[in-house]
Amino acid sequence: MTKSAACLWKYVLSQKQMLGYQFRRERPILKYIVDFACLELLLIIEVDGITHDSEEAIVRDQKRDELLQSIGFTVLRFSSWEVLNKINDVSLIISNWIDENSNTAPKGHRKRK
Repeated sequence: MTKSAACLWKYVLSQKQMLGYQFRRERPILKYIVDFACLELLLIIEVDGITHDSEEAIVRDQKRDELLQSIGFTVLRFSSWEVLNKINDVSLIISNWIDENSNTAPKGHRKRK
């Protein structure tokens, strides 16, 4: 795991820190290994380093996201810089997405109002 992915895992996604939802890291979905996935929410979170900045990589990522979306997933992408320098903003974006898109609370939790 990259430093940025490790930070996102440790401070935001591990141990049901994100509103009680279970995220898994480096999860195989279709023919891809996604950085983080919450199967209950059908949410994938990707942390992109500089290797994702080329035109070729952008096209490849778009095709990958379209395939994942075609089976019901939403993909949220953040740059490594965002995670390392604005982790609170990244956490807020993820929690806002969950608040707006989840129909139920995770098992054993109540939905926030």
